Amino acid sequence: MAAILEIDRIIGFKLEPDCLELRAWFLIVIEDYGSALRDVRALFTLDPNYRMFNEHISGENLIEFLNLKVQQGSQADCWMQLYDRWSCLDDIGSLAVIHQMLVNDPGKSLLRFRQFLLLLRLNCQKAAMRCLRLARNLSSSEHKKLVYEGWILYDTGHREEAIARADESISIQRSFEAFFLKAYILADTSLGSESSYVIELLEEPSSIYVDCGKLDEATNCYMNALEIKHTRAHQGLARIHFLRNQQKTAYDEMSKLIEKAISNASVYEKRSEYCDGLMAKNDLNMATRLDPLRTYPYRYRAA
Repeated sequence: MAAILEIDRIIGFKLEPDCLELRAWFLIVIEDYGSALRDVRALFTLDPNYRMFNEHISGENLIEFLNLKVQQGSQADCWMQLYDRWSCLDDIGSLAVIHQMLVNDPGKSLLRFRQFLLLLRLNCQKAAMRCLRLARNLSSSEHKKLVYEGWILYDTGHREEAIARADESISIQRSFEAFFLKAYILADTSLGSESSYVIELLEEPSSIYVDCGKLDEATNCYMNALEIKHTRAHQGLARIHFLRNQQKTAYDEMSKLIEKAISNASVYEKRSEYCDGLMAKNDLNMATRLDPLRTYPYRYRAA
């Protein structure tokens, strides 16, 4: 349906509640109730107080109606769906699954933090911070509370205090979340060489192997990652093929990632590095269509 394709392009550029609502109504018309439910759940993650159809319909009523049309899975099924959608870079689908899970387990701070990360990636800052505050309020773990407080402090410009929260959390328990917070702030503010060390702690062993020139070991790590559906491993394998002067194989590897993340502009931009001429231009044109704010494609075409 042409109308849905046009809305897809807008949503790929900027996620807005009214666009999700419009697409949901179109999906209901063509009886694609599963996709409509996905959009409605994502919509109410962005704005829990949003009212649909000129403010005549509440979200709960529409979700209740769509639930009758779509088979509902257990909480365990939802975790599997979340894993699959997260691996495939389906951020809207991931938001929808988390929204469903929170209905059954509203006090789960980890799910709120996952919402925060997804919304941050989707550039929905206001909604992201709302979810982060909920995660902080719901958390029963001191080291996690410190991480959530650190993100809030970072967002309000108190970066040194945010790093202090991360360090305090690490002193209680060395967690990925705490190191990620510290790495993110240090990388953003360039507060010192320590940032490279912290970021290294977050890197996959495969990336470290590549930097050390141990390409066989890196390949094994990436292949193991693919076996557990770590989709981004395709990008790492492409880099290894390129370092081995296998440009065509690198391009093919990135194509496998595009099959799983077809609407991700960064993937098309990355694949353009492994081809030349018209093929590179086509990939960069697609990246621009998906995200007009990316600057590299404009610089490439201007050169």
